[in-house]
Amino acid sequence: MRLVYRDTQAEVKIGDWVTIRGLAWEINHFAPPHKPSSSGKVTLRTKDQVYREFFVTVIGAVWIEREDRKDRPPITVLNSDGTREVFE
Repeated sequence: MRLVYRDTQAEVKIGDWVTIRGLAWEINHFAPPHKPSSSGKVTLRTKDQVYREFFVTVIGAVWIEREDRKDRPPITVLNSDGTREVFE
């Protein structure tokens, strides 16, 4: 299972910087989903050492190659530009 940015499919890495509502956050930690219906969480921090935990979807990320969802159908996401993405 890998965590990737939905828009670029680039792998999410500790130390990456993301912007949420105009504020820059550094990815400090992320945890995989604890059950098939979960999305997992990511811990972020600001340059002032303020820590917050968010669902991975807040940073535009999604888990791919999930072993816990083999019996589920693929997920289709409609992007803001009208394109569709399918995640297994």
